[in-house]
Amino acid sequence: MLFASLDSGLQAHLLRISREREFADGQIIQQRGDPADGFWLIEEGNVRIGQFLPDGEFRAVALLGAGDSYGELAVFSGKPRIVDAVSRGESRLRLIAAKPFLDALGNYPASSRALLGALSEQLQDTLSILAGLRHGTNPARLAGLLATMSGDGEGVGTVTITQQELADLLGVTRATANAALRALQKRGLVERGYGSVRVPDREHLARFALG
Repeated sequence: MLFASLDSGLQAHLLRISREREFADGQIIQQRGDPADGFWLIEEGNVRIGQFLPDGEFRAVALLGAGDSYGELAVFSGKPRIVDAVSRGESRLRLIAAKPFLDALGNYPASSRALLGALSEQLQDTLSILAGLRHGTNPARLAGLLATMSGDGEGVGTVTITQQELADLLGVTRATANAALRALQKRGLVERGYGSVRVPDREHLARFALG
């Protein structure tokens, strides 16, 4: 995420001036239409990012965890937020105010360049995920999603997520997501646990997603 690309000195400064908040399971952290008064850094727990539908159902588009940040794009654009955020279990976050962040960023030109690189990489990843979600079989689409969510690098990864959340992210029913998950498990690409999915080999899973 973008906060991780900042200079360590800038990170430390922003943490010093930030406000820490705790949220209960299911508590709304931010709502679509809220002013972009800052961005959030997750210190503990998980946050579901998405939108509430007119019938009150929450449709998730991302599940973030400790170390992730979100809301920076709204700060840069200066426009109201376009997503809702809900705590998944108990969580602890820091709100880094927009004005002090933008003011401090001017003193760290290297961080500005790093942010541009991180934004470009994030956009490329998003386009790749969108392309994968629109093509291929459900197991391949799910493989791409899990490979991305399990982190960078090689080796074993674990994604803490429920089958309903996977279904929301894929835009399919829970039964369809479960069938795709079974297909991946049958191939030895994933191992299902209670509220989690273990990925024995991220690279192998990513190759399967690409066909």
